[in-house]
Amino acid sequence: MTANEPKSRIITYRQALNETLRAELERDENVFLIGEEIGVFQGSYKITAGLLEDFGPKRVLDTPISEEGFVGAAIGSAMLGLRPVVEIMTLNFSLIAIDQIVNHAAKMHAMFGGQVKVPLVIRFPGGGGQQLAATHSQNLEVWYAHIPGLKVLAPSTPAEAKSMLKAAIRDDDPVIFLENLALYNVKGEVPDGEQVAEIGKAAVVKTGTDLTVVSYSRGMVTALQVAEEFEQEGVSIEVVDLRSLRPLDRDTICASVRKTSRAVIFEDDMLSYGIGAEISATIGEGAFDYLDAPVRRVAASEVPLPYSKPLETAAMPHAADLSRVIRETLDATRFKK
Repeated sequence: MTANEPKSRIITYRQALNETLRAELERDENVFLIGEEIGVFQGSYKITAGLLEDFGPKRVLDTPISEEGFVGAAIGSAMLGLRPVVEIMTLNFSLIAIDQIVNHAAKMHAMFGGQVKVPLVIRFPGGGGQQLAATHSQNLEVWYAHIPGLKVLAPSTPAEAKSMLKAAIRDDDPVIFLENLALYNVKGEVPDGEQVAEIGKAAVVKTGTDLTVVSYSRGMVTALQVAEEFEQEGVSIEVVDLRSLRPLDRDTICASVRKTSRAVIFEDDMLSYGIGAEISATIGEGAFDYLDAPVRRVAASEVPLPYSKPLETAAMPHAADLSRVIRETLDATRFKK
């Protein structure tokens, strides 16, 4: 490390979120946290550990189990100039507040001719693999990414969790901040300092020349693992991390595919009408003439996710599925190294 390079530490995704919330509470007195069990209990997944003790009940607000009520209160406070960060215990419980999120938070700025801002962040964990059964294991990000007026972020690493949460809290629009449960204990290198992300910008996290894999959130862990395995075989895989689902960085996606001429999309969501469908259409419109093979998608089975561990595992997309589809795509163009 040179003298000019920022220092960094290896910490968990969970710790990166906690430290970022602490830093933003210290930086701006208008920032406050609100949600179920985030104070005394320190959050269902301990993301808010220690914050009530240090900042008090006016900055870390415990609420009743009433998602529609406390999300509505947060929207009102944001309209009046505060910067609430809402924690909903799970993505699935956000459905109770979907009227507040979709019909109010997302639309206020436009409906009032730009006279009102709603600087609101709504955080929630989601995803399968934890044996939480069908109603607690969903990936509904495409619902929120479909709504104009919302910004939807899905960080995949501890460093992204930090930089993107900072960006979300400082943004003047409502932001849906997606945290996959499987990532909370994942460790990674996180630079010290501000490190504020650019919302709406994807990242090429591994360069390559033979095929592009596009993914986000938990899927990125698998995508990078598979790409490294192919590297050992002499196959060069480029990996694009979407990071932001709305706004979507179509330019970075298409630029990568124009370079590699092949694309596979990997997601935890369902195949039909999912994020992958939008990425596939984006590639078809922006890089069709460069494609040497059809765009392929790897996604979850279209069933309510089972509680049974073997059935849950079978229903979720895995590294072996991604590897198989990559090989089929390469074979379709008689790829030889």
